[in-house]
Amino acid sequence: MIEFRAHGKLFVAGEYAVVEPGQPSVLIALDRAITARVSEGHGSGSVHSEEYGHLPLTWTRAEDGLALDREHHPYDYVMATIDLVEKLRAERGIAPRFHDLRIQSQLDDASGRKFGLGSSAAVTVATVGALDRFYGLGLTQRDRFRVALLATIRVNPRASGGDLAASTFGGWLRYSAPDRELLAAMLQPAPDRGDGSVSGILDDADAWTGFDVQRLPAPTDLRLLVGWTGSPASTMKLVSVVREHRDGGYQAFLDESRACVDDLTTGLQSGDAERTLDALRRARVLLQRLGASVGSQIETERLATLCDVVEQAGGAAKPSGAGGGDCGIALVPADTDLTAIHRAWEAHDIRHLSVAVQAPEGDLDD
Repeated sequence: MIEFRAHGKLFVAGEYAVVEPGQPSVLIALDRAITARVSEGHGSGSVHSEEYGHLPLTWTRAEDGLALDREHHPYDYVMATIDLVEKLRAERGIAPRFHDLRIQSQLDDASGRKFGLGSSAAVTVATVGALDRFYGLGLTQRDRFRVALLATIRVNPRASGGDLAASTFGGWLRYSAPDRELLAAMLQPAPDRGDGSVSGILDDADAWTGFDVQRLPAPTDLRLLVGWTGSPASTMKLVSVVREHRDGGYQAFLDESRACVDDLTTGLQSGDAERTLDALRRARVLLQRLGASVGSQIETERLATLCDVVEQAGGAAKPSGAGGGDCGIALVPADTDLTAIHRAWEAHDIRHLSVAVQAPEGDLDD
């Protein structure tokens, strides 16, 4: 049995802007994970996950790729990953094998409700890692991220990949994305783009222009808090709304987001708690203005309450990710009365999540 774990994530700053190639963001990986376990299959492959019910998805091979039994649930990210890894395996001359994949998640609560901690990304990264070991592909950590991103854009072409980076590399990260439209085009064979091979894209430095990932130190004088509003949000829908309503002020938003992320980066690197808190507060205001400009409620009433409680206690907080529900993230001075914050959140049906930052994993230069 082969096992691979990939961790959940939260955005600290730079969400929405990060969908543009080269635009920076800051994320953290969380100590809650999805585990993928792979064992040898016989006659067909299967994917099992409690999240999708009791019956597995089964697949076999056909001349033009995988043949899927879609009677039950789509498993889109998992199957896109399996299909892409199968293509890479074939390109490298590795013999095909069937496998049974079992997925177990810590990113939801006992009733199956999602917290917005990046389960789609984590399951993609975990599947890549498990199949890398199963087939002996010898992927580097950066290659696992790249394969996960190529699989993801088959399902969601606008995905930034920030959540994949957090799941892959762990810790506190500064991340910017490559051009996913270019990558999607390169997956399709064409005379001016090559043969569409996964290996060719992984080895093409120009294909990854804009992609950057850097480790950041965790703040030493600040404590991290995460609250869940109990309302799920659709990142894909919210990002689509913003893209559809971009106007002349969009470049100003990108410039301000970059400045905010730069200041947050500097604050973390220098151990300047006040600069870090100020950058987080500015990031909140930036999201508020963006939501107002496109007519989208990025900061819901409950998220606003979550943030206001923290600010009244001397900290800084903001929606994490696309907003519209899900989680808020906060940093507070080390001597803050956390119990008072938790009680105030509970009074407004905001749930404190007992999560911590997952330690960095591997060498970013791999």
